[in-house]
Amino acid sequence: MDSHPAPAFLTELLHARSPSGYETEAQEVFDRHVKGRADMYEKDPLGNRIATLNLKGDPTVMLAGHMDELGFMVIYINKEGFLYFDTIGGHDLSVISGRRVVIQTAKGPVVGVTGKRAIHLMEEDERKRVPKKHEMWIDIGAKNKEEALQRVAIGDVATYDHEFQRLGGSLATARAFDNKVGAYVVGETLVRLSKEKKIAAKVVSVATVQEEIGVRGATTSAYTIHPHLAVAVDVGHATDHPDCDPRKVGETKLGGGPILCRGANINHEIFARLKKAAERLKIPYQVEADPRPTGTDARAIQMVRGGVATGLVSIPLRYMHTPSEVVDLKDVERCVQLLVEFVRGLKSGDRGIW
Repeated sequence: MDSHPAPAFLTELLHARSPSGYETEAQEVFDRHVKGRADMYEKDPLGNRIATLNLKGDPTVMLAGHMDELGFMVIYINKEGFLYFDTIGGHDLSVISGRRVVIQTAKGPVVGVTGKRAIHLMEEDERKRVPKKHEMWIDIGAKNKEEALQRVAIGDVATYDHEFQRLGGSLATARAFDNKVGAYVVGETLVRLSKEKKIAAKVVSVATVQEEIGVRGATTSAYTIHPHLAVAVDVGHATDHPDCDPRKVGETKLGGGPILCRGANINHEIFARLKKAAERLKIPYQVEADPRPTGTDARAIQMVRGGVATGLVSIPLRYMHTPSEVVDLKDVERCVQLLVEFVRGLKSGDRGIW
């Protein structure tokens, strides 16, 4: 077993249950680990956590990683006490049933199981299709609707009950590496930079909310911060597994280092600086190409106000948007090192204008 450590900050974020719009538990972890190292620490109406270092520095650089995750919301309870739900974020419906979930309620957590009709009770043609959302439910062991309503309420949210676990070597699995790992990276970057004797830049690390339902927290926080430069940190698809055609999706792998994105969403100067920072540190890195706005906070930040010179760094991840995502912890640490080195290299007047 690889002895590469799993930082407490990261594992606490992974344990926190924070579906989009209900990020309270992740907020508390970020508060605990980052607030004391920031020169200014702010909260906003959406729930973003905004930590600032070196208030009079120039340029202003925003580092953003979202702390929300996929989830479920209770929308209806039938007379037998079974809970019907809508999804929060982009779920693969084929992997929902047969899972243990935890529902966040005003009275505390309630454990449930996602259910559907057993394969033995299906007609042959039914076995070949993915069940629709309304054909699945959450079973909390209630006898009827009245008992269920004593324990849960309409609008309560749930997450998969799949916790952090080590695999072979430095690999680990958890239900929400997407994107607790990005929130960790930007928070830990600020923590380490707080120990530097001198940096030119004003650094604003943001744990953003509601990325999974439309990059909403990044949109409002970037408008407030008005940065000159920005780097979003998220997860990216590792393609080093069966049934993945690199001719269609490119080639990236776990353990290959941070993924640096190129494309219309990415400022050329920021990409070049990130690449040079990795080369100075002699850490491996990978490049992905995306000709469209990326599916990350970067797409929102780039378009705020008069435009922001934006980059995107991703941690390679297998099995995105499933209950058991997989990353290499060495890649996580390399991402922190990369952002620290990137910020160290910034000089007053840097704007990313080309």
